[in-house]
Amino acid sequence: MNVLLSVIDPVAISIGPIKIYWYGIIIALAMLIGISLATKEAQKLGLEEDTVVDMALWAIPIGFIGARLYYVLFKWDYYIQNPSEIIAIWNGGIAIYGGLIAGGLAVYWFAKRKKMTLTLLLDILAPSVLLAQSIGRWGNFINQEAHGGAVSRQFLETLYLPEFIIEQMNINGTYYHPTFLYESLWSLLGFILLIILRNQKGLLRRGEVALSYVIWYSSGRFFIEGMRTDSLWIGDIMRVSQMLSLVLFISAIILLVYRRRDYPSKPFYSESLKLSKK
Repeated sequence: MNVLLSVIDPVAISIGPIKIYWYGIIIALAMLIGISLATKEAQKLGLEEDTVVDMALWAIPIGFIGARLYYVLFKWDYYIQNPSEIIAIWNGGIAIYGGLIAGGLAVYWFAKRKKMTLTLLLDILAPSVLLAQSIGRWGNFINQEAHGGAVSRQFLETLYLPEFIIEQMNINGTYYHPTFLYESLWSLLGFILLIILRNQKGLLRRGEVALSYVIWYSSGRFFIEGMRTDSLWIGDIMRVSQMLSLVLFISAIILLVYRRRDYPSKPFYSESLKLSKK
């Protein structure tokens, strides 16, 4: 017997004219958890206690701006007609790849400013970013966005999904692929895998945790993006995220092979801190 549930209200709290959205709460929670885990890893390696927090104070706001600009630029025909909507990120419309690009540039600047080894910092951050992405996708779930094409309720039931997910995927009487969930689970699995690999002594060299992140996330995103109905497009030729995923996947593998072949003496992850201080 099915229990009918109502669609989740995207507004978590209303205080007069002030509205706090679930989307923002989930994204904030994802960031806090990611920062906490990365901070513990940095401390374990002997970095200063506030390194990750100081970096996050720059990378997160810059990443958000990049994520929004990326989305707005590829939807410019709409936003040029509705300029007041450009800042309405509580309605969704931020692109992960835009955030990663802008945030990555901020991390690069921070590492140079602090005279830190960039690859070491990226290795520390990579698993935490994946976990944050996994949690953050549930903001899309609340907003009923980032979903795939239409499916039957029976199909969703065959996935053994809880009722609240099935009903949240019922949008105006039509059920949709929960692609937010597919990506969330893919990112969670990648987080677990990266943590396991990173903790294996003598396995991954400096920079290879971050490259493994790129390979893992881009490969999953390529296929999941192909199922979505709200993709950003380059004309009618190809989905932007699929094209970028393919470029990143190939580039990361080439770079990984190149570094292993031409720089076999690169320090292992566990040795990186000592060498980065020389």
